[in-house]
Amino acid sequence: MPYFDAASSAPLHPVARQALQASLDEGWADPARLYREGRRARLLLDAAREAAAEAVGCRPDELSFTSSGTRAVHSGIYGSLSGRRRVGGHLVVSAVEHSSVLHSAAFHEAGGGSVTEVAVDRAGRVSPDAYAAALRPDTALACLQSANHEVGTVQPVAEVAEACRAAGVPLLVDAAQSLAWGPVEGDWSILAASAHKWGGPAGVGLLAVRKGVRFAPQGPADERESGRAAGFENIPAIVAAAASLRAVRAGAEAEAARLRGLVDLIRARVVELVPDVEVVGDPVRRLPHLVTFSCLYVDGETLLHELDRAEFSVSSGSSCTSSILTPSHVLRAMGVLSEGNVRVSLPPGTSAEEVDRFLDVLPGAVASIRTRLGAPVARSVPGDAEDAGDTVVDSLGRLCPIPVIELAKAIGRVPVGGVVTVLADDEAARLDIPAWCEMRGQEYVGEHPAAGGTAYRVRRTS
Repeated sequence: MPYFDAASSAPLHPVARQALQASLDEGWADPARLYREGRRARLLLDAAREAAAEAVGCRPDELSFTSSGTRAVHSGIYGSLSGRRRVGGHLVVSAVEHSSVLHSAAFHEAGGGSVTEVAVDRAGRVSPDAYAAALRPDTALACLQSANHEVGTVQPVAEVAEACRAAGVPLLVDAAQSLAWGPVEGDWSILAASAHKWGGPAGVGLLAVRKGVRFAPQGPADERESGRAAGFENIPAIVAAAASLRAVRAGAEAEAARLRGLVDLIRARVVELVPDVEVVGDPVRRLPHLVTFSCLYVDGETLLHELDRAEFSVSSGSSCTSSILTPSHVLRAMGVLSEGNVRVSLPPGTSAEEVDRFLDVLPGAVASIRTRLGAPVARSVPGDAEDAGDTVVDSLGRLCPIPVIELAKAIGRVPVGGVVTVLADDEAARLDIPAWCEMRGQEYVGEHPAAGGTAYRVRRTS
């Protein structure tokens, strides 16, 4: 069964499995102890730290192991804000950061701090100039991911780091998605990553804090990991994480080129095989293994189930899934279609035959769902309008993609220049109706509150 969700968690790398099994016998003792077993455990921990630091591009004494990538992000943000509290309480983040960063920002704001979110373009990329403009004299910390976890867009970290250094502001980089493919460029100050993203075991995170960065670990003091990660180190998992990181980086260049070719094929063929699809994310400055696309008039949860029945494991940023009640914050920030969203992230070793089979299965799955939902025939334009008045579509109480389906059916019942008003209370409509207008070349007039929900107005232009 092809597993196409490596961006969530990569399969355990064979080297990680071997290192984990071997170190279970040697790394169980307390590395802080001076007896033989403790010294053996310390040697394993030190070797893992050196290997991980080499991959990150920092000194071993700048690197700490944490219990997860999320814990690394939280510790990095809170430690930096605390260490620079005399400067101020202002935090800068991009609108498409991982939830671990945005949750930290919300917590900081609730405690009296201030947060500025830097917007992104339709490809999901921040402007270095806009990021620099967000920095203030009281900015204590700035955060920017190296690459986006949902759409794969690579961020201009080096340019933003340069602006931060000029302003005297440390930059924290969430490198969870990119570290397997190479070190993060630029003069960053703090870096966080997670082992299960590159094929290491879950439960190991990396936190690198450059020398000279003001940093005050939060919580009760602990003598382990420079005081930045409390508790007994999971040495077998740490050894496996470092060994697998070194292994994937050794073959990263060749594997990246191979997977990029497969992703290029998906990007090109999806729009040919499936009508009314929007491929999102930067087409060039992106991770080599990840592609995201959204299908009009499709229920995202149903599509994922259809693909799962066809033995393909993919994920979605769509609001039409049982575990997500609002549209993906990444897709919302980009202003792109969220309904029927599919994220394909290929693990190392994915074959061309698996990708070909996915492309064979996808069109039928999408067509079947659209038929069941009563979606309009793809790319069809209804004939002459029935009347010159505006048309109101009542989709209150109906979830995506129904409001957009009803809009697509109604647009042909008004003349060119006429308006369709869609009444909806589904949060996804706020994103998907403007995105539909962008795809269809229709004019999105705007929205206003209405009884029971929101009224979205669309003018027919052709």
